[in-house]
Amino acid sequence: MSFHYETPQGFDVMSAACEGWTRETVTYPSKTTGADRLCHVILPAGYSAEKTYPVLYLLHGIGGDHNEWLGGNPLEVVGNLAGTGKAAEMIVVIPNVRAMKEDAVPQEVFGPANIAAFDNFINDLRDDLMPFIKANYSIKTGRENTAVAGLSMGGRESLFIGFTMPETFGYIGAFSPAPGLLPLSFPDAGNRPAFPGQFTEDDLAVKAGAPAPLFLMMCNGEQDEIVKFCTAGYEAALNKNGVEHLYYTMPGGHDFTVWKNGLYHFAKRIFK
Repeated sequence: MSFHYETPQGFDVMSAACEGWTRETVTYPSKTTGADRLCHVILPAGYSAEKTYPVLYLLHGIGGDHNEWLGGNPLEVVGNLAGTGKAAEMIVVIPNVRAMKEDAVPQEVFGPANIAAFDNFINDLRDDLMPFIKANYSIKTGRENTAVAGLSMGGRESLFIGFTMPETFGYIGAFSPAPGLLPLSFPDAGNRPAFPGQFTEDDLAVKAGAPAPLFLMMCNGEQDEIVKFCTAGYEAALNKNGVEHLYYTMPGGHDFTVWKNGLYHFAKRIFK
């Protein structure tokens, strides 16, 4: 399949196409963490309880929180696509993926407690956040109406969540996904940790009897020296296991140049 990673000029800025789209910050109770937690919810123009909308859960990186994605203009990216008929109208939920009681960014972002909190998010998402969104917003349910995507550590967790809960999430996006989904050591390890892996290579596959992703996309920056070696490992495992997906690289580093581009190309292909 041919693919071009380009985006149109102005894809990520406010325009007439995304006027009326709104973002609100809400608090939801989390039994998983024992605390009330914050998330952003982006709503389409003319949002109404008389309609129902699919939902994209958009996840941040290891050193961020629910505010990190605001630096990537998700309202404008998705709103411009939907407003010009290139994407479905959708609700975008941007949570704090650090699922622990004290969920502020810690001093040791690469410490084991912080990594464990990200891995714990699947429980907060399934048991607390998703029920809250269903109870408070007019959403469509079912895997064909539910997507998860993220940048860096959020991309790693999106792959983990999507392959762990295939009956819930039909669409998976991983933009510069971080190490740790599969077992590995850094090539120039130094004092950086080895990762035991959330999955084995054989786990990054469609299990017998489980539904395959309706759409799975990964991307990475060609100048990204932080994660490109492990993204290549994820790509190799998907190919080995015969999982249909889109993977592309583009000029850029470990930054929003790549992540906004990923969101654009992911959002226009889901909920179709």
